[in-house]
Amino acid sequence: MGVSGCGKSTLGRLLADRLGVNFVEGDSLHSDRNVAKMAAGTPLTDADRHGWLQAVAEQLNNPTAQASGVVASCSALKRIYRDLLRAGAPDLRFVFLHGDPALLAQRLGGRSGHYMPASLLQSQLDTLEPPGDDESPIRLDIALAPELQVQRTLDALEASS
Repeated sequence: MGVSGCGKSTLGRLLADRLGVNFVEGDSLHSDRNVAKMAAGTPLTDADRHGWLQAVAEQLNNPTAQASGVVASCSALKRIYRDLLRAGAPDLRFVFLHGDPALLAQRLGGRSGHYMPASLLQSQLDTLEPPGDDESPIRLDIALAPELQVQRTLDALEASS
């Protein structure tokens, strides 16, 4: 979880591969309307995000995911969003990718072929409610190399099981 450009997809794919489970790209579950809104530089509202969050939750709660596990990338910027995702997957753990806004902006500026413009970064940072300690997040700095992020995530998961 985290704002656009933090590395959710990169970490998610690597982590799913290491765990031998499916990876769900949350961005691919957005409606055409949401994608068009973001591409036009308009931030999504809670109402816009609701159907998308439900689609992500369905991926977390399906029988295959429940039986074998799944890793999903999802911004999950607010606690109410994370609560919705946890409703059907109570053992869900969040890896919170956070870091320097300048690095986030640099990453977004260098990315091509994605609908999310760098101009929406500040609105995401303004919306972000970092997970509290009571949510047991795994917190990782985005400046860490992806392989180190994977190892720290695996270490944290093992320590908590």
